[in-house]
Amino acid sequence: MNLLFLIGGLVLILVGANGLTDGASSVAQRFNIPPIVIGLTIVAFGTSAPELAVSISSALKGSADIAIGNVVGSNLFNTFMIVGCTAIFAPIAITKNTLRKEIPLCILSSIVLLVCANDVILDGGRENVLSTSDGIILLCFFVIFLGYTFAIASGGSGETGEIKQMPIWKSAIYIVGGLVALVLGGQWFVDGASGIARGLGVSESVIGLTLVAGGTSLPELATSIVAALKKNPEIAIGNVIGSNLFNVFLVLGASATITPMRLGDINNFDLLTLLASGILLWFFGLFFKKRTITRIEGAVLVAYYIIYTVILIRMS
Repeated sequence: MNLLFLIGGLVLILVGANGLTDGASSVAQRFNIPPIVIGLTIVAFGTSAPELAVSISSALKGSADIAIGNVVGSNLFNTFMIVGCTAIFAPIAITKNTLRKEIPLCILSSIVLLVCANDVILDGGRENVLSTSDGIILLCFFVIFLGYTFAIASGGSGETGEIKQMPIWKSAIYIVGGLVALVLGGQWFVDGASGIARGLGVSESVIGLTLVAGGTSLPELATSIVAALKKNPEIAIGNVIGSNLFNVFLVLGASATITPMRLGDINNFDLLTLLASGILLWFFGLFFKKRTITRIEGAVLVAYYIIYTVILIRMS
């Protein structure tokens, strides 16, 4: 049964990603909205919905390891595996604005999370906890991010690439249907993967950082690869960056505001790796072949994720 959930979820995710990308791209062109804004908002929120549902549910059930590990692991999967795999399929061009503002925002989100999650070192506390006040701070950053995103919409335009034209009602059906398929598919995948993992006796922190994170990040992976292949690189990279920011600021912010969460086995190795992933993405975009994540750089990102996962399993 777990295997059926796994396969069924994957199929729904792929179908949903295709529909969401087509619908969102069409809306962006019709209303002259830069594709990067669509990627940073509606696509990012839709593909982050599985993380939001899983993390809040896990926090309420007292499984903070899964809740926090889901977000940290998802963001690592996004940056290393999704950007890496997408670049291997089709090199990703990055705009100046993304390189100068959006990626640094991702790095900032990792720094804010690192500070909020280090009560023992910074405040001399007995344990590291994401408190209600930490959650409110993260949500405040989320509001600032939304304000910045809408400022882009009112003041810029972007390359639209090859976008499928469709009536507005059809675009809405594609977007809503795609989101529903992504959320349901992601949930099925997580249920199947978690059931298999628990049957093998794997700890909750490892489940959260790997299988659950990978499962809830499959929508981002599918959406970004499809967007890149359809010549919409801004939606591909915007989707990843937007999802990372949504995950830290909204998902963790909302979860911690509802109920404080102890970090447990999630430690500075995971948080510093998250910070390093953002810096590495910025570095690749800035140097070598400027403002392009090449196939070789994509392969390096994938290799980094594999190394991290191996170390994580050996440490558990």
